[in-house]
Amino acid sequence: MASTLELVLLYLAAAIAGVVGFRMLRLPPVLGYLVAGVVIGPNALQLAHDTVGVRGLAEFGVVFLMFVIGLEFNLPKLRAMRTLVFGLGASQVVLTILGAMGGNLALVWVFALLGRRWDLTWQAAAVLGPAPRWSSS
Repeated sequence: MASTLELVLLYLAAAIAGVVGFRMLRLPPVLGYLVAGVVIGPNALQLAHDTVGVRGLAEFGVVFLMFVIGLEFNLPKLRAMRTLVFGLGASQVVLTILGAMGGNLALVWVFALLGRRWDLTWQAAAVLGPAPRWSSS
């Protein structure tokens, strides 16, 4: 088990290496952060086994990413793109809800063919469809 300090130093060194590498390739530094996290994370090289500590660091990473996005936020540009941004965002939410409800309907049908009962209602599927997915592993 690595200590939290060792995890922070590992991710910091990987982030620096990723940003430098992606800057040399003339790509955005955010891609360097993402690639560094994927490479040293629990699914590739498995350098960080402490998932509880990594999860805490990931929450800080999301906060910092939102801060960086907030620094680059441009209200006039958002106003100019409002139809595209809000239209696509709303359509994504609606399509996700409809997909969850369709999947629920398919499961009701399959379970009925098997002689069993599927207890999730369409209202529950509509609520659970757009809910965020959290990994339990």
